[in-house]
Parts: sequence; structure tokens; C-alpha cells
Amino acid sequence: MAVVGPGVTCVWKRAGRALAVAGLLAGLVGCTAADGGGGIDIGLPGKARAPGDVIRVSPEDGSRAVPAGGPVEVKLDSGRLERVSVVQVEDGRRTEVAGEVSADGLRWRPRPGTRLALAAKYSVDAVALDAHGRRSARHTTFTTAVPESRFIGYFKPENRSTVGTGMIVSFGFNRPIENRAEVERAIRITSEPPVEVVGHWFGKERLDFRPAAYWRPGTKVTVELGLRDVEGAPGVYGIQRKTVGFTVGRSQVSLVDAAAHTMEVRRDGELLATVPITAGAPKTTTYNGKMVATELYDVTRMDGRTVGFGGEYDIKDVPHAIRLTDSGTFLHGNYWAAASTFGSANVSHGCVGLRDEKGGSADSPAGWFFDRTLIGDVVEVVNSQDKEVAPDNGLGGWNLEWDEWKTGSAI
Repeated sequence: MAVVGPGVTCVWKRAGRALAVAGLLAGLVGCTAADGGGGIDIGLPGKARAPGDVIRVSPEDGSRAVPAGGPVEVKLDSGRLERVSVVQVEDGRRTEVAGEVSADGLRWRPRPGTRLALAAKYSVDAVALDAHGRRSARHTTFTTAVPESRFIGYFKPENRSTVGTGMIVSFGFNRPIENRAEVERAIRITSEPPVEVVGHWFGKERLDFRPAAYWRPGTKVTVELGLRDVEGAPGVYGIQRKTVGFTVGRSQVSLVDAAAHTMEVRRDGELLATVPITAGAPKTTTYNGKMVATELYDVTRMDGRTVGFGGEYDIKDVPHAIRLTDSGTFLHGNYWAAASTFGSANVSHGCVGLRDEKGGSADSPAGWFFDRTLIGDVVEVVNSQDKEVAPDNGLGGWNLEWDEWKTGSAI
């Protein structure tokens, strides 16, 4: 038996740290929105580079219509690049761009002759070391130019992945879709065992699919895209025809009680642990509602200046970070608050914090939970003095009742 927090115990089953993460990091991320609810992600196009942000990436974060010839570059003024990963993310598949770090460690560029794919989304992840061995992380994204009068849909989860029981199949389109029924009909989602899956549109550029209840563990899901030559808007046609799929792993649903300062972690319905937490402070509360893990980073940076604060925090090495919303709500390790905070007070800027150590410890509550989390796992927050998370903020669609979800279908 091992203590998870003051007066709370659970059985620790140390699993190998099989980090199912594409890289060591994310970009600058924030914990809260200006209205005090949930959070806003940073790295928006046109934002000035924050002081201390030593890693520079070209194209700028959020750039669109980048030519196939780039340029793509990651550089520093001093220190050295420890690692750089530039990945094409399209239809659930990831393709690494071959590149090299210069001899002086200050610059990364693709190999000569490398061309980017058209109509593709790319992510850039970089880690740098300064002269004192301290690490900084940067994450950006950009999309390449799309052929005239064509549309594509970016798909998640990744092809052939194993996900949690709360995974929602989500498509983001690069152009507004006017003929939503035609596009929705061209995407066919089936499962074994069979279950009804229905689409729901959020505006003209996003279409999510889910069943009435969480997927059963072990379900095999197949997504067939028949978008090629489908007219999504007048004179605008799809270009994709492919089949992808994923597997639903075990069920893990965690209940965060913001008033009690605890998180109950249940695996296949059985209680694994009750973990002390800290949630959003009274002026920067945490959203209520069901949220789904969409990204895992074993270290990331959080800078309050990027979300409207006056420099209250800029933490370059936040450990064990799990994204819950697009707006910037994370469940993450916290090494800077006193140990007595967890289980007794809410002090964060909208995120859910678990006790951790600087550098991240696998034996901490945050490390323990991180090692047992899959993309698609559900975290539900209750008893927070905030509104319910919007159904299109991250994969928040489980907050809609089934009848209401079905009204968002175009067919």
C-alpha cells in the first residue's frame, strides 16, 4: 500500500512508462481564460514572442497556406537544440519530415530537396538546452496550401491507435462546408460490436461522431472516408478516399470533485485510487462537465502572459500534462505548490493539479495517473463554481444528451 495523499491510500501498480506521446513537449499553454473558466490555449497567430521564449519556429504558429517548399526552420540564439520533430498529421497518420540539426546546435532544417505535402497539417516540437542545462519546449502547428477548390478533413484519433472509452471521432475541415448532409453521408463509421454512431456539426468546419454512451472496451472502430469528388460547397470538392481505424482500450473515468479537492480514478467501474487535487481558484475556476484527454506531454510550458495575465506565472517545465480542452484546461503535475495544498485548497488558474516533483516523478500522484492515461479517457469535474464546458471545447460532446446530439446531424 502507498499513500497518494494525506490520509488516502491506494494500491500502486507501477507500470512501465510507456509514454504514448509523440514528443517530449507541447507549446506554450495557459490554464485559464480571461473570464476565469477552463482556459485558453496559447500560440495564437500574430502573438508577440514572449520574453524567454528562446526557440523560434518558421512558419509562425497557426500559419496557413504554407507553400510546399517551405521554408521550415527551428533556431536558437544560444544554447543547443536537443531534439526537433516536424510531423505531418493527416487523416490519423503521422509522417516525420527528415531534417538535421546544424553542427553548432542552433538550427534545424529539412534535408535538402525535401518538399512538404500539400493540403496537410504539420506539427513542430522542439526541446532546447541553455548553457546551464535547463530545458525549454516549443510546440507549433501550420498547414500547407490546399489546391484550389478542394477541401480536406483532419481526423482524430490517430489511425491504428488504442484509445480510451470516451473517444469522439472528430473531423475539422479546412474550408466551410455548405453541403453538410452530402459530406456527412460520405463518412461511414462502423464498429465491432455494432453500435449506432451519429454525427453532430459544430458550425461549418467541424463534424464529430459518437455513440449514445461511452464505447465498450475492446470495440474495433472503422472510419471510411469517401470524400473524394464530394461537393462540400459550390465548386469545392473533397480529395480524400481512405479507410482508417482505432481500438477502444479499457474504460477509465475519473471524477474530480472541486469542492472536496479529490479525484476518484475508476478502471472498468472499479475504484483504483482517490487522489488529492487542487482545482481553479475562486477567480479562475475550472469548468464543470465531462472532458476527454486529447494530448499527453511529459513536460510543457505554461505562460500566463499568453492568456491575458500580467506575468503571474511562466513555468517552462510543467510535468505530466494532459490536455482536456482546446481552450487550455489541463490536468497536470504541480511541484511548486506546498504538499498540503493538494486535498485542501483550490489555487490553480483553471487547471486540475496533482502533486509532483520538479522534473516529474513516476512515483508521484501526477506520474502515477499520467502513466495510466490514454488519449480518449474521460475526466469529469463536478462542484466547481463555473459553467459546464462547451460541447465543442475539446471533445466535450458527452455533455449533450443523446437526443440533443442527434439534432446536430445533417442527415
